[in-house]
Amino acid sequence: MAVTPVILCLNRAGEPLAHRLAAFLGAPVHGRENRVLKADAFFPNALDHARDLFSAGTPIIGVCASGILIRAVAPMLADKTSEPPVLSVSDDGAVVVPLLGGHRGANRLAARIAAEIGATPAVTTAGDIAMGAALDEPPAGYRLANPGDAKPVMSALLNGAGLKITGDNIFGLDETGTDVELLVSEAPAQGGDERLVYHPQRYALGLGCARNADPDEMWQLVTHTLAQNNIAPGAIACVASLDLKADEPAMNDVARRLGVPFRVFTAAELDAQTPHLANPSDVVFAEVGTHGVSEAAALAIGGTLHVAKRKTANCTCALTRADEPMTQLAGRSRGRLSVVGIGPGQPSWRTPEVSRLVAQAEELVGYGLYIDLLGPLAAGKKRSDFPLGGEEARCRYALEQAALGKNVALVCSGDAGIYAMGALVFELLDRGPDEHGVSDAARRVEVVCSPGVSALQGAAARAGAPLGHDFCTISLSDLLTPREDILRRLHAAAEGDFVIAFYNPVSKTRRTLLAEARDILLQHRPADTPVMLASNLGRPEEQVRYRRLEDLQVDEVDMLTVVLVGSSNSRLARLGEGPRMFTPRGYARKIDGDLARPANPGALPPDPRSISGKMKKGS
Repeated sequence: MAVTPVILCLNRAGEPLAHRLAAFLGAPVHGRENRVLKADAFFPNALDHARDLFSAGTPIIGVCASGILIRAVAPMLADKTSEPPVLSVSDDGAVVVPLLGGHRGANRLAARIAAEIGATPAVTTAGDIAMGAALDEPPAGYRLANPGDAKPVMSALLNGAGLKITGDNIFGLDETGTDVELLVSEAPAQGGDERLVYHPQRYALGLGCARNADPDEMWQLVTHTLAQNNIAPGAIACVASLDLKADEPAMNDVARRLGVPFRVFTAAELDAQTPHLANPSDVVFAEVGTHGVSEAAALAIGGTLHVAKRKTANCTCALTRADEPMTQLAGRSRGRLSVVGIGPGQPSWRTPEVSRLVAQAEELVGYGLYIDLLGPLAAGKKRSDFPLGGEEARCRYALEQAALGKNVALVCSGDAGIYAMGALVFELLDRGPDEHGVSDAARRVEVVCSPGVSALQGAAARAGAPLGHDFCTISLSDLLTPREDILRRLHAAAEGDFVIAFYNPVSKTRRTLLAEARDILLQHRPADTPVMLASNLGRPEEQVRYRRLEDLQVDEVDMLTVVLVGSSNSRLARLGEGPRMFTPRGYARKIDGDLARPANPGALPPDPRSISGKMKKGS
């Protein structure tokens, strides 16, 4: 379990125990508002907050009844191999129950907690009860090569099969026979439903290559080198190289295929390994500032040189070996910037992927209000708040922090790629050195974009289905877009009869463009065209109003309002739950055409009444 757990505390009765566990585990306490006196972060609803943490992949230890956690995460259960540990601890500290993630650290964590507070660990996982070990979760530094075979092997052992251990006894089990085998080896070995193969990760793989080398060429070199030296891919702890190569597709591809971290070093750090190199090169030093890349990078991770540099036309690799599995890695990561949209702000409209990226981030960057909307998910993280109007400084800072090897999340409301920071990030990366771009190191970071619920989508969902046919969005802010361009787009959209979503409709100093937009649209669509005004979407103060286009007034709109204007075909239906706005796509015309068109030449069309009845029944 690599992620620090969160201690959930729901009442004062469990508060002393929650803080004791937090001190023991080095974990934060999240407390229920108005129920808990002291916490690192507070939440209003236990079910929503537990669900949010679970979707982000954060281990949860709830000082509460098990049923609360079960009800919270039950709708999200899918794959036990990827779900984070979830444990409940009774308020009196008598019982620790690992509810989920028994094979991902929950059972071990329950045992640790129980030993610390004198509780009973209520472990129900069959393997842990019968053998005291989960065979599909080896100790840190070891990798199970054939996890798919763990279930039949454990089942056989539970049914009395004898156990043979070959190599290190990493689980501390007793040998009882030869029916099934646990094999620990650095060499490749065939596993199966009678043998589990574990590889100690004692090797570091150093890589070097020409710029934009072919990933297949690099992968073939690596696999050939490992095969020649009888080293299993699972015995590799990490991939390493020069920091100038952090964005090399070939190197990142190897790390991805092996499923290991990619670590990088400065030229000076690598050149310090020159006395230990088997193949130092003055040519390489003149090119990149170090006398070796692949050998030096592997040595910088640790161990002694085991396989000297091997090369192809464009790639090199080398291997070092340590006496013990490598669990603490030197160097730094490539650095990652996650550009995330958190939706309107409420947790239920934030995607699990965004929650996970935020949970993984070391630092959060954004407009302060948007980071605040993350609530407890942002607790304990370094945050760098920027004001409105500081967008370029915000994106530049986020990129440069990621260039230091950090995992940074750039937080935007709605969707980060719709009128937000996504485009500016890539614009900065695309600018040249003399165009106020970013550093070369920033250009080498990994950039991940994750979608969010946009204001456009949120407003449409509240309205009904106004985007059922062609639509467009237009920002009425002339701060970055010339006024003439905005007016040209308004005329084009009006003539095209698009449903239109207006972003940034007004500001304190800009009050005329929305009225001009209304007047332009009235030239092309009816005066009673429905308009929706949606403010503070997804928040407690949410407000939805409907107007006729001719009655749209600027003074009832602010910067937190999305204005949705229907096309000439949009309608406002008066239904039992209130007005619902929708735009037909043309199915009525299609049905009319189907009724008029024979299914085959010479055939009579079907009885319209029967089709009408089916439509009503299925609607």
